[in-house]
Amino acid sequence: MRKLLFLFAVLGAFLKVGAEEQPLKSPDGRLAVSVSAENGIPTYSVTYDGVVFLEPSALGLKTNIGDFTRQMVLEERSSVSPIDESYQLATVKESHIRYQANAQTFTFFQNGKKIYDVVFQVSDNDIAFKYRMYPQGATLCCVVEEEATGFVLPQGSTSFLCPQVEPMGGFARTYPSYETPYTVDEPVGKNGWGQGYTFPCLFRNGDKGWVLISETGVSSDYCASRLLGKEGGHYAIGYPDQREFNGNGTAAPGIALPGETPWRTITLGTTLAPIVETTVAFDVVKPLYEPSQTYQYGAGTWSWIIGGDASMNYDEQKRYIDFSAAMGYQSVLVDALWDTQVGRDKIAELARYAAGKGVALYLWYNSNGYWNDAPQSPRGIMHNTISRRKEMKWMKSIGIRGIKVDFIGSDKQLGMKFYEDVLADANDYGLLVIFHGCTLPRGWERMYPNFVACEAVLASENMNFSQKSCDAEAFNACLHPFIRNTVGSMDFGGSTLNHYYNLKNEPRGSHRVTSDVFALATAVLFQSPVQHFAMAPNNLTDAPQWAVEFMKQVPTTWDEVKFIDGYPGRYVILARRHADKWYVAAVNAQAETLKVKVKLPMLAPDREVSLYSDDKNLEGGVKTVRINKKQEVQLVIPNNGGAVIMEN
Repeated sequence: MRKLLFLFAVLGAFLKVGAEEQPLKSPDGRLAVSVSAENGIPTYSVTYDGVVFLEPSALGLKTNIGDFTRQMVLEERSSVSPIDESYQLATVKESHIRYQANAQTFTFFQNGKKIYDVVFQVSDNDIAFKYRMYPQGATLCCVVEEEATGFVLPQGSTSFLCPQVEPMGGFARTYPSYETPYTVDEPVGKNGWGQGYTFPCLFRNGDKGWVLISETGVSSDYCASRLLGKEGGHYAIGYPDQREFNGNGTAAPGIALPGETPWRTITLGTTLAPIVETTVAFDVVKPLYEPSQTYQYGAGTWSWIIGGDASMNYDEQKRYIDFSAAMGYQSVLVDALWDTQVGRDKIAELARYAAGKGVALYLWYNSNGYWNDAPQSPRGIMHNTISRRKEMKWMKSIGIRGIKVDFIGSDKQLGMKFYEDVLADANDYGLLVIFHGCTLPRGWERMYPNFVACEAVLASENMNFSQKSCDAEAFNACLHPFIRNTVGSMDFGGSTLNHYYNLKNEPRGSHRVTSDVFALATAVLFQSPVQHFAMAPNNLTDAPQWAVEFMKQVPTTWDEVKFIDGYPGRYVILARRHADKWYVAAVNAQAETLKVKVKLPMLAPDREVSLYSDDKNLEGGVKTVRINKKQEVQLVIPNNGGAVIMEN
């Protein structure tokens, strides 16, 4: 009998170990995550179709109440729980989203005490995981000094990354503003310019596929993070630099216990389609408050991109209101210096005038004074709860639709609280919010219902500043749909139809090297529910009529996105659907002309479409064509050119 009991005990132990070694798999079974704690070090690894995409990578937290990165024991694994949720979100790449995943919780102990869970959710191409810290006796709070979370790419992987800059540098000590050029097709193992990389981070796993690493669910309860490069393809979560925000606030986040970290996300696949189409940034978060009203989105214009500071006067803003009305647009962004060069009474007058034409205003604000030296005003309003709410009350009284808040420059927990406070207060007064000189949005479209978009990219203003940025416009446009714009709305402010960045559109200053069709294509490629296009009133008469007519009706909200073809930094072709109408947009940054036959299964055979295209001299035009029986279209796109297919 004792032998039999012993045999059962051994068998039970064997079965327990075997069960523990089972990876957590996606609903389709192709994506698998394995979690372990060999030699006391928590790790996880990732495979797709049996191919390694992430080698064993560290997990764990180092806090002021203990080092929980080593001497850990994986004591408990929950059963696998299926998730099947649907939600609607008008402000991102898909309006109706169904999220299906498998979830499992892994509980780690140290010295017999329960320390934290690592919660994993795995969908067919996405992994999201977070830590849930437990109280330690009477200790009900802690500071997370360091996160061990790593991402070890297989040997031979290459990177497509945006280096982060040192804080308190650049224009008026506003860095980091998350507006640095990307490095592409580089070997792994670097650390940018010494400060790591800004999320999201894209990697190519040799010829096996692609990996996108980011984070979501960041609120005032934590800091935002970056990715630090180590040797041998090892990257790790990095917290903000203490020098950010002029030294104000802590770099390490503090949390109440029990408490949670934000979600770390990994999207992967054998093609770029899962990267472009992912919705994981929104799938795993929930709204933090209800919208105070039904918010309105749409297209608009802004004078600064073409006219600069001198355009900030009453007459020019009125001219842009008339221009927006003529285009059928919904808004005008009144940029910096409006308080001194137009005045509050005149702004109220402009708001009334705009309302009579079916147009609303957005107003620009400096984020503050004590964390930057930017002289542009209004300053010293948005950082203080009392002054901010007083200002928002005034804006509501004159019918302002939204605000653009600039020069924030920190990922500290104090910075995240600033974003959240501005958004929550703005919602109370029915205001939409756009951030510039700012961090990446991290699930904010779903978390904060009045959030519109962040800049967090080398945006259109840089084409006004320098010819170098104009020359790189196509290259950058072939990066954003694969990297920056995959995880959050991007306020780019582009689609310029002026040839020159000045009000008279005359040969001086920086000039576009891209085509008019390219400008139309980026209106589709770059996703944000509010688009203030870089068009000017003179475009009504000096731009091609076919281009103006397209820009009058191009949507800014979308119901579906499909990746068609492309490679980061070279070319991109993708399709977006608004209601029952598909738009296919393409641009080419390669020196050679792109000639490609694209299959478009979303367009029915014999369907009549408008094809906007360029000749070899970048002279554009539009013609009507029919989709053939194979649902294919031949595209010929020269360097710096574009193509758009629009259903009629």
